[in-house]
Order: sequence, then structure tokens, then C-alpha cells
Amino acid sequence: MPLSEKRTEMENLFVSDMDFNQVYPLGIRVLARRHWTPLIVAKKAADFLAAQNDVRILDIGSGVGKFCLAAASHRPDASYYGVEQRKSLISHAEAAKSILGLENVVFINGNFTQLDFGHYDHFYFYNSFYENLSFADKIDDNIDYSRELYNYYNRYLYKQLDQRPSGTRLASYHSLEDEMPPGYHVVGVDMEGLLKFWVKI
Repeated sequence: MPLSEKRTEMENLFVSDMDFNQVYPLGIRVLARRHWTPLIVAKKAADFLAAQNDVRILDIGSGVGKFCLAAASHRPDASYYGVEQRKSLISHAEAAKSILGLENVVFINGNFTQLDFGHYDHFYFYNSFYENLSFADKIDDNIDYSRELYNYYNRYLYKQLDQRPSGTRLASYHSLEDEMPPGYHVVGVDMEGLLKFWVKI
């Protein structure tokens, strides 16, 4: 296939969520509506988080990597990192990354509490901890769930965000906002209030 045709084919995947989700197997696609970031949200969040070039953006609980991949294509002058504790989801993310041919994305298999937040400039958070409160919304049974874990993760993220410098940006989607320190102020709202843009003052 000529390079121009291949590029067009890849670009077409970003036209709609239905098109994009074809890079994943069926079992992953059926989870998309509830668990994976919609393309429009990823693009709006990337516009906010990657307002400057060469920033490092961390997706906390990146699942199959849809936010990172969509954002990396939309705003390619930033680097995107996704941390996810399920190895199977990381495998799907890496496979999708290979299909899309994106080089500004790194996926990390591990718990976000193992990361040094100082390595990242800005953050994306799609309420990754909610599975611990709503067992009906679990992605799978491969990790532990409990209200205690929900509280622990929120406290940990709160402390990490609180230690970040002034000017740190965070885009939250469907968040209960338990993890947000008071130093962060909402500077924008979209998607009927479900997507919020925060800056640490």
C-alpha cells in the first residue's frame, strides 16, 4: 500500500469512536462506551494539557490507551504516558499503538502509586478508581476492588497533585473530585460539565 494511502487510512480511524475502536478486539470494543475516553474528550483534553510544546502528560489508569493514542495524534508536540496495572490492557494498548504508528506514547504496566509524579508536567484522569465503588462497572476481575482502595487511591493522588508546582494542569472526566486539592481551580468546563480543566494556582 502506498504511504499516502496508509496515512489516509490511519487518519480515517480518528473520524469517529466507532472507527477508532476497530484497532481493538471485539471484547475490548464492547467496553468502550463506559470505560474508554471518547475521541472528542481526548482532543479537548489534549488541547488544554498540551497548550505548550514538549510537555509530558500522564494518564492515570490508562486502560487500553485510547486517551493517550488519540491525544498523541491530535497534539503530537507533547509526550503521553499511560499507567495501567492490568498487563492485558497494556498489551492491547501497545498493539493499537503499533497499528497507529505513534511514537510519542509510552505505556507503563504498574500501579500509579509506584510512579514519580515529578517526571510529568500535566495529568489526565478519567475516574479510574470508580470501579472500587461500583462493582457492576468493573472492567474485569483481574485486580482487587474495595472502598478502602478507592479511599487510598484518592488520598494518594490528592497528595501527589498537591505537591506539584504552580501551573500544573489536570483534565478530569466523570470525576467525583475527591482527589482534587484546594489549590486547583477550574478554568474551563465542557461536555455538559463532565469534562473539567484545572490549573494549580
